Amino acid sequence: MQQPYEPPRDAGRAARVLVVDDDPTVAEVVAGYLDRAGYRVDRADDGPTALIRAAAHRPDLVVLDLMLPGMDGLEVCRRLRGHGPVPVIMLTARGDEDDRVLGLEVGADDYVTKPFSPRELVLRVESVLRRTRPDTSARPLSAAGLAVDPAARRATRNGTELALTLREFDLLAFLMRRPGVAHSREDLMREVWGWDFGDLSTVTVHVRRLRGKIEDDPADPRLIRTVWGVGYRFEPGGEAD
Repeated sequence: MQQPYEPPRDAGRAARVLVVDDDPTVAEVVAGYLDRAGYRVDRADDGPTALIRAAAHRPDLVVLDLMLPGMDGLEVCRRLRGHGPVPVIMLTARGDEDDRVLGLEVGADDYVTKPFSPRELVLRVESVLRRTRPDTSARPLSAAGLAVDPAARRATRNGTELALTLREFDLLAFLMRRPGVAHSREDLMREVWGWDFGDLSTVTVHVRRLRGKIEDDPADPRLIRTVWGVGYRFEPGGEAD
């Protein structure tokens, strides 16, 4: 069983970020900004090296270029996920939405399109890491065979632990706290991702991935319902529209 992501236990320890990019200029700039922001930074310029570095020193987050020689970022992300959840921000130089969606489909928590502002990337890193911290004040949630424990950041379906990414977990918890309420994709982007702007296909992909893990039939979802012209709502009773 895949183990849930566990954030650093030592709150005083700087988070470790693994930067994977074969462009030395980009890697140097990104690493420099992250270092000045107080993070411990490891670097790798290809997929196999990234996997070796990640195995030797488990990162708290990975900044991962999509276009890498030999083994692309999608495969690196898949293999990282095979060893347990770890937050991933994907970098892509392509403008094609399909490439961004593919990154999200394999489990990336966020993406930044090149060229990008290093300061924006640091803010994205801070946002993702902030959401890895357990919410000890939030009460456990349960409905329709689902149980979510925000303090432990664990979710189960009919007693079986779910292998959710950080964003999938946050999305599920947010929806379960507000059963029967319709949320637009803009609202979900703001409340779950913490951004007032962004590519709304990010929300669409995460809803699709989450449905694949909690629905009996993801093609005919009963728990996360589509509200046409609005967005999505959580139906704990699984009623059909």
